[in-house]
Amino acid sequence: MLHVSQISGSNPGLTADQEGTLDVKVKKSQNFMWACRRACGARWGLGPRAVHWLYVIIVRPSVTYASLVWWPGCQTAIAKKKLSRIQRLACLGITGAMDTTPTNAVEALICLPPLDVVVQSEARSAAHRIWSLGCWSYLLSNRGHCSILMQLSSQIPFLI
Repeated sequence: MLHVSQISGSNPGLTADQEGTLDVKVKKSQNFMWACRRACGARWGLGPRAVHWLYVIIVRPSVTYASLVWWPGCQTAIAKKKLSRIQRLACLGITGAMDTTPTNAVEALICLPPLDVVVQSEARSAAHRIWSLGCWSYLLSNRGHCSILMQLSSQIPFLI
């Protein structure tokens, strides 16, 4: 049986530096979203549904990959701003709004939660999935990425 301490140290593509990992994820996602924006115009190219589909099915999972390990790093204001940039590109591509439109307004318009909230919810669901399989005891550690189960049990006591 594998435990989280054994799994988290051996994830390919992740470094010990959470900011470095986040920078790489943000840069790749921004490049992809810019390619999508270049492929659509006012009267030609990808439609809003296609851009939304590309964002939800391709970009968001690539950003949230292994979020259980690096989610504490996305709680800082700098990380939230970096994640917001990705979502802003997607929102502007989906709606065709002007560049001066506030990000929160466009997110609310198309019902997309902020990306840092999505990262945290993905980390919570992964932690609960690993815990429910019996591979992780949340009572052992309350620091770093392991603290997400303690937060989950305090917010939803009947779940754990």
